Amino acid sequence: MILRTGQRVVFIGDSITDCGRRDVAAPYGSGYVSLVRALVDARHPELELEWVNRGVGGDTVRDLAARWDDDAIGERPDWLAVLIGINDIWRHYGDRPDEAVGIEEYERTLRDLIRRAVAATGCRLILGDPFFIEADRSVPQRADTDRYAAVVAGLATEFDAVHVANQAAFDRVLAVSPATRWADDRVHPHLPGHAVLADAYLTALGVTSAH
Repeated sequence: MILRTGQRVVFIGDSITDCGRRDVAAPYGSGYVSLVRALVDARHPELELEWVNRGVGGDTVRDLAARWDDDAIGERPDWLAVLIGINDIWRHYGDRPDEAVGIEEYERTLRDLIRRAVAATGCRLILGDPFFIEADRSVPQRADTDRYAAVVAGLATEFDAVHVANQAAFDRVLAVSPATRWADDRVHPHLPGHAVLADAYLTALGVTSAH
């Protein structure tokens, strides 16, 4: 377990992180962030951690860049958890291809953002892979997602970050179950899908079960 007493953990990303935190499920959302918070607090109540959700649905790295000073650096995190990239890829396959973000821009922008956050706050990083809930790696959007996830893995090594292998977590459950069990659109998970993500985060953080 690498979290320490009184630390401030800030999550930032797109709709997977947001998950209603700005309205019906304020302030933590109804997804993986809320599950991680609840389980860590239950298992380690002595830590008295502070949790912040700054996910905004629809965001790409360009949108993160526009609000980074306020929603990441301005929150003064001890730990900054970033999950971004799904929309950057998905837009290429939807009705707004001009808003898709190519992999070079994605890597350049994400590296700059996390470098700035570390320089300004001294925070530690938790970098989560973008994912696509599709077992067939030859599907173009899945193949693209694997490439973007590899960027995140590389940045995690570069910045000595905690790396959360979200795609690998879904691949494990997809080996024995259909994608529709976890999400209707292969992107936005049902609650059990968010539990798959939360489990990956807990494992990466070294959070053990309560004794």
